Amino acid sequence: MSVPAHTKTHPVADELARLLFEGADRERVHGPWRRLVRGREFAYRPELSPQERTALSYERLRLLNAAAGDPVELAADPYRLAGLHEWTGPVDGGLTTLASIHYNLFLGSVLDHDGGRERDLSRFTSLQSTGTFLCTELEHGNDVASMETVAVFDRATGGFLLTTPTEGAQKFMPNTSLTGGPKTAVVAARLLVDGEDRGTFLFLTPLSDENGHLPGVRVRPLPRRTGTPVDHCLTAFDQVWLEREALLEAGHGRLSADGTLTSSLGNRRKRLLRSINRVTMGKLCMSAGTLGMSRAALTIAVRYAHSRLLSGPRAGERIPLAAHRSHHGRLLHSLATAYAMTFLHRSTVSLFAAHAEEERAEVEREVAVAKGWITWQARAITTECRERCGAQGLFPANGLADLPLNIEGGITAEGDNLVIWVKAASEMVFGHQVTRADDAPAGPAGPAGPADREITELPFLRSLLADVERIWQDRARAALREGPSGDPVGRWNVTSDAALEMVSAHARLRAADAFLAAIAHTAADTRAGRLMRNLCRLFLLREIGPHTGDLLAEGRVTADHVRGLPKAVDTVVGELAPHLMTLVDAFDLPAEVLSNIPIASGGYVGGADVCDGLVGAAGR
Repeated sequence: MSVPAHTKTHPVADELARLLFEGADRERVHGPWRRLVRGREFAYRPELSPQERTALSYERLRLLNAAAGDPVELAADPYRLAGLHEWTGPVDGGLTTLASIHYNLFLGSVLDHDGGRERDLSRFTSLQSTGTFLCTELEHGNDVASMETVAVFDRATGGFLLTTPTEGAQKFMPNTSLTGGPKTAVVAARLLVDGEDRGTFLFLTPLSDENGHLPGVRVRPLPRRTGTPVDHCLTAFDQVWLEREALLEAGHGRLSADGTLTSSLGNRRKRLLRSINRVTMGKLCMSAGTLGMSRAALTIAVRYAHSRLLSGPRAGERIPLAAHRSHHGRLLHSLATAYAMTFLHRSTVSLFAAHAEEERAEVEREVAVAKGWITWQARAITTECRERCGAQGLFPANGLADLPLNIEGGITAEGDNLVIWVKAASEMVFGHQVTRADDAPAGPAGPAGPADREITELPFLRSLLADVERIWQDRARAALREGPSGDPVGRWNVTSDAALEMVSAHARLRAADAFLAAIAHTAADTRAGRLMRNLCRLFLLREIGPHTGDLLAEGRVTADHVRGLPKAVDTVVGELAPHLMTLVDAFDLPAEVLSNIPIASGGYVGGADVCDGLVGAAGR
């Protein structure tokens, strides 16, 4: 029994895909990237060395650029930019990294400042020079406000001298080697005017041309890291002269010819955050890439589960792995989470794209919370899928082995997850109000309370998840009030665990709300509608499970609810199990991609076919 790479999707899967992929905007946001990764140029190449894989990622970046339409418009469109990452993530993590840096951090930063569209960007839009972004330093990661790189205003020329004053100020791990051709960077540096620090700004800085690195630019390759290889380097500057136009200016900072700085923002930290504002969109890009990897991993694992046969209960009988609850149950829990992740990401991109200036701080926090939760869940899902495929999952040609390590990069990039969650937690302890459902019962168990609710009711389950967030917020507030006075670090130390649990519950609640909003666009009596409701039900049951003790103590559930929870989960899993293939078909992974993955197309069986499938087929 084999599972062929499908060419026609079931109507139910089509309806689910419509919900997952932007509805009427599906072709504009996802179509070009989905078609791009179908090409033979994107098939896995097992024979390549790490250096050759990096070079291939740059070649693919040029193919992507040709498919992008206007790169300037792409950099300005959060929906298409995120969509790009969803489809390239599963096929080439290195390409995803390069594209994120070039289009979002580099080109996007230039466009977000004064005169961005008036500059001659042709070298960058044509990839004659690839853009990169230099912010983090060797000794200054999460504390970028302490960076040491300086750009000294030169009154004689009106330009700047860019300098790395210490070894610790070297820019850490940008893609600045000569691989892929000439590079130009946006460099974050402190602006010094007559010895006075005016804050950190961005400077457009050529790094290399067709003959090599430019004078004063020192680049040293870093050791290979885990995940898909990228040409990460240490980069330093020795009195590199930059013309006046190199300074990227906007309302948060403009420098006059006489060296006077004017700014709409009151302090240097705010100017820094506004200068590197593209990091927020970068969080959406990183989470999009890992989201695509999760859906690909589930598609591969589910297809393998249906083609891998085991001995059945009767002599001579063979049954698929997917028949076993111990196997399909784990995949279904991951599937429910992947759907929730997708809907959360869609709602967060929309929130970001439409926010007003006065909403900036709240939206940036929601993006950070979503990024942390999505990328952490992606790691768990891809690891689960790899394990469910046994030894076959260890071969990179089968499309799974590289994914967890690639996701590690997303967890750390654009703000390490724990760090950005700690910042969100500190803001949300007192600066956030938990959103409750309108029909959530307010009192303890009783005639009009939880005892009258079924544990499988979606509104009830949603209200319980809101209660979880409120419970942990209350604990965090109490801890902060009761913490040691005169010791800010000590007070936060006794608060942080509860505050981080609050953030975690908040992320899950936002995912549930996004899931429920998607369900509202389905008819209750259709198969797609029933599948969506059951998936959401499974997600919510799984999420409240670890918190039943707190909910019971608060009178939000009854003992019968707690006792009935395992049965409710098992029932929903049983109802969803026959639809595993339909649920992953909705992820719309192209048949051409699946045909290049042996275990996703039944190409792992048959003696010598094992080698043919894992080596020959993967190298097509």
